[in-house]
Amino acid sequence: MGRIAGRFARYEPRLRAGRLVLGLLSDLPRKNCWTIAEWAGEASPHGMQHLLSRAVWDADAVRDDVREYVVEHLHDEAAVLVVNETGDVKKGTHTVGVQRQYTGTVGQIENSQVAVYLVYPGERGHAAVDRALYIPRSWTCDTNRCRAAGLGEDTVFATKPELARTMIERFLDAGHHVGWVTGDEVYGGNPKLRTSLEERGIGYVLAVICSAEVATGAGTFRADALVKKAPKRAWQKLSAGRGAKGQRLYDWAVIDLFEAAPGSRQLLIRRNRTTGELA
Repeated sequence: MGRIAGRFARYEPRLRAGRLVLGLLSDLPRKNCWTIAEWAGEASPHGMQHLLSRAVWDADAVRDDVREYVVEHLHDEAAVLVVNETGDVKKGTHTVGVQRQYTGTVGQIENSQVAVYLVYPGERGHAAVDRALYIPRSWTCDTNRCRAAGLGEDTVFATKPELARTMIERFLDAGHHVGWVTGDEVYGGNPKLRTSLEERGIGYVLAVICSAEVATGAGTFRADALVKKAPKRAWQKLSAGRGAKGQRLYDWAVIDLFEAAPGSRQLLIRRNRTTGELA
């Protein structure tokens, strides 16, 4: 907390921010201003709510401080960046960015708030280094709703891949380096994100949907159709890393793709050795 203390103009919010962080790190089964305030010994949630909604402090500067702290303590030359979103199910309509949308938290469409996160994993551990709240068009097209929720006049719609690209560029512009970026098909299906990474010389392993069309020397195929053409000798048994029950072994295959742009591109396929499921 000492690193971010200077981001708070007053002693009270600085002290309460420390309590909030400890509450978030606690084993509370449900974490919100009410439960964390009670856990911290405060009589009401008003102080925590004030900290998050009205107190004056530089959230973006704290974000940058946290990023520097993470890289400093978890630094790994082989580290990558992982981009992914997560959602929080909500009941009302006033929480910023809330609407009925898919959230992996419950695996279906629910009334929820979704944020995109950038995570730095390495041999020493992993931690988030950036975040961005996804604001749907249903919000950005409603100026009055945005104003009532405290969003700035400059709030504009941005897709999840656009949010991811901004966060990745912010990480790199801060002077840090990684060799690879990974993400699911939400990000793999966005050509602008891929192009941005290529322009910076950053490799990527981004998932694509099975219907994605890929170009090879023999023509253009759907990804799932191309997989079926892979000969038996193309598959290798390799570990995806150690899990709770030992090495997580899968069958893997790589197919070279053909594109006029510089660099090399390949379709990487992972097959479950028990169910045959492809990814």
